[in-house]
Amino acid sequence: MSKVVLVTGGTGLIGKAIETVIKEENPADERWIFVGSKDADLTDLAATREMFQKHQPTHVVHLAAMVGGLFHNMSNNLDFFRKNMLINDNILLLSHELKVKKVVSCLSTCIFPDKTSYPIDETMIHNGPPHDSNFGYSHAKRMIDVLNRAYNQQYGDMFTSVVPCNVFGPHDNFVPGVSHVIPGMIHRLHELMFVKNPDEPQESKSFSVYGTGKPLRQFIYSLDLAKLFIWVLRDYNSVEPIILSVDESAEVSIAQLAESLAKAFDFKGKLEFDTTKADGQYKKTASNAKLRKHLPNFKFTDFDVAIKDTVQWYIANYDKARK
Repeated sequence: MSKVVLVTGGTGLIGKAIETVIKEENPADERWIFVGSKDADLTDLAATREMFQKHQPTHVVHLAAMVGGLFHNMSNNLDFFRKNMLINDNILLLSHELKVKKVVSCLSTCIFPDKTSYPIDETMIHNGPPHDSNFGYSHAKRMIDVLNRAYNQQYGDMFTSVVPCNVFGPHDNFVPGVSHVIPGMIHRLHELMFVKNPDEPQESKSFSVYGTGKPLRQFIYSLDLAKLFIWVLRDYNSVEPIILSVDESAEVSIAQLAESLAKAFDFKGKLEFDTTKADGQYKKTASNAKLRKHLPNFKFTDFDVAIKDTVQWYIANYDKARK
């Protein structure tokens, strides 16, 4: 075995997708270990050290984080900052101590400056304060980039980071109030169709889409992102972050998303837009030019196909899905 890859946060949306792709590939020279919060408290240095000593990784994919939706973030900025700072510092310190050859950490497009020009690219991360609603989480995530550069400058460590756009797919978090837009809508539409008054004819039901439906987003299917993560681990050798996003032309509006979900569920009712609900930012377009320089021919899964696959997974795994 030449590589032992430890994946923190390995039981979440991206971790499960990487596990799916690796199982299909079945690489001969890599052993992948997926750990979740039940395996170790990563805010605790001693517990994290024990986990590293047990698995002796040569490579680390660092996905673990304290995460939450908009309203959870707004009221807990201190917790989000401190917990994520502890987790990230412990992971990188132990990766350095145990001479891990490469670490790939996961950042997020929400950490970019609130006031910025579009499309955003990798050079803009530190160009101004993040949005005030999640400044704790954002600053902690930005510090991964600072640590990566500092470990590289002082010791030559190959610690890097990736910045995905909005991720969705099987094993997502569908819990109302905590979930992101796609799993949130999947959960609500499923409840409307099959849980609330299941005998009522669908044609007389209407599904409420929060906001005007106009905001634009880039969504990446978790299995596509997993393939890109694996490519970064094997072949991208720079401490500079790299954005992993679909092309700018693949941006979809929230209204288009709602229509795609209705089609995937075969929903025969009406879509209504609840304009009393906030829209959030109109767009957060990210440039994947750097990724395309490396992988000009990478094929992303068609959005409607990926939505249908996710909906089918949710229906098939309704009892065990996080909701």
